[in-house]
Amino acid sequence: VGDVLRGELFFAPHPTSTSLSTMSTAVLGSSFARPLRRASRGTRKTPGGRVIVVQANHDDLASSSASTALASTLSPGAADRVVLGTSGLSVAATGVGAWAWGDRSGYWGSDWKADRAKNLEAYRTLLTGGVDFIDTAEVYGFGKSEELLNEFMSNTAGDPDFAAPILATKFAPLPLRWGADDVPKALRASMSRLGKSKVGLYMQHWPAFGIQDRANDAFLEGLCRCYEQGLCDAVGVSNFNAERITAAAKMFKARGVPFASNQVQYSLIYRAPELDTGVLEACNEAGVTLVAYSPMAQGLLTGKYSTGAGSVKPAGPRGAIFTDARRAAVESLVGALREVGAAHGDKTPAQVAVNYCMSKGTVPIPGAKDAKQAASVVGCLGWRLEAAEVEALEKAAKAVPASPGAPFEAW
Repeated sequence: VGDVLRGELFFAPHPTSTSLSTMSTAVLGSSFARPLRRASRGTRKTPGGRVIVVQANHDDLASSSASTALASTLSPGAADRVVLGTSGLSVAATGVGAWAWGDRSGYWGSDWKADRAKNLEAYRTLLTGGVDFIDTAEVYGFGKSEELLNEFMSNTAGDPDFAAPILATKFAPLPLRWGADDVPKALRASMSRLGKSKVGLYMQHWPAFGIQDRANDAFLEGLCRCYEQGLCDAVGVSNFNAERITAAAKMFKARGVPFASNQVQYSLIYRAPELDTGVLEACNEAGVTLVAYSPMAQGLLTGKYSTGAGSVKPAGPRGAIFTDARRAAVESLVGALREVGAAHGDKTPAQVAVNYCMSKGTVPIPGAKDAKQAASVVGCLGWRLEAAEVEALEKAAKAVPASPGAPFEAW
């Protein structure tokens, strides 16, 4: 991937238009568009020499052995895909996060047992719609999220309508973990819960901190061992700052280990990785995909929690975060999202918020608890916001207080 398939598959402007909604270009390179020079009809090179594949017009699709050219009007699922970082993992351009599936912490304010059947329908809807990248972690539901995924995969096993998902799970640097061997040990426990002998992507969930900070190099070594032992197709990190990304990339490159992604919070109202911390730039320089969690600001950008008559607050800890003042402050932005969505076939504010992250070159992983929410995620595929729409939304978002960042980002 470092030469041809390096980085993300995303969309650059059509050669005769700046409209992102008419994009029909598959770009293999950094997460965000950079100035390009023309190499030949149908192809271009970035200043760094990376290859992209360009459709010259709507009737003549360019092709490459490195990628599948995209139709001018993308179809959900098969066409709208991304190659993660320096790995060969090809995933849907939006994935889904399974944090809420099996949640026993109370954070999402719901009964995981009562939601089990709805979560299964979400899973089935996602896979039939082409969303095959599913993110989980050993700490989600204290292992229950992984166990439910095992159950859901068993439910659809052998059915040709359901492709096997590309699973990503994460190692938690818990207090009693100090050594490199703790990482493959934890992965084997995750694989047992998932019912798998291998996962697509394995990540360190957050950097160890305090006295345990000295174990971080050992944990990266442990990720290398997971790949070298054939337990995963690629490795990644989550909540890493710019300096840690650069260090991890150096180690993984020296070991020949594919570095897929850094998973961080990113949304229309939380752009710190892009604007403030240098995280996005570090990802670009390392050829690493930025995977965006909380792309809908944990539901704040959906319009579900407005302050009008009959409004509701989310249950659980989010209810304290979504104050009346905060919900009121975001209403104008939700209105802007709704207006943009109307221009794209009545897409919802939630879908526009997720597609914003896709249009910026990240791979978002919104949550989906039931079939309706899963269908909404599927509906994020196959289109992109126009450049002017991205600019207008970012302008509107400046009036909204930024979402609080995770403490991990400063570790």
